[in-house]
Amino acid sequence: MTETSYFASLLGGMAIGLAAAVMMALNGRVAGVSGILSSLWRQAPSMPNVAFLGGLCSAVLIYRAVSGEVPAIHVQASPALMILSGLLVGYGSRRASGCTSGHGVVGLARRSPRSIVAVVVFLASGIATVGVMRMVGLP
Repeated sequence: MTETSYFASLLGGMAIGLAAAVMMALNGRVAGVSGILSSLWRQAPSMPNVAFLGGLCSAVLIYRAVSGEVPAIHVQASPALMILSGLLVGYGSRRASGCTSGHGVVGLARRSPRSIVAVVVFLASGIATVGVMRMVGLP
């Protein structure tokens, strides 16, 4: 890989950091996607939350406008496995009082002890999951 192949990832990471900082500065709230998404079901949607989620959903349109192409996505999992995975991630996010965006991006930047523990658990769980999947022959 060349260093230019990391350019889109670098820009994406910078955009995530900028969005998190703007959300904290203007709204006084952590930019945790699971918390923002769950707030849409628990209460009347606030304009900042709707705008934040709209920005996430429109990112592919912005990418296409800039690059002239849609990023290739290759999913090897079955729909049933993706649904189960999504439910487990949602359940885990609620149990951990946040997701990787809230804990990993904002919580670590704020040096939150709870976020440090959460990110270590997220990473360890991901490593263990990949290890088990490889042992049983799943992609």
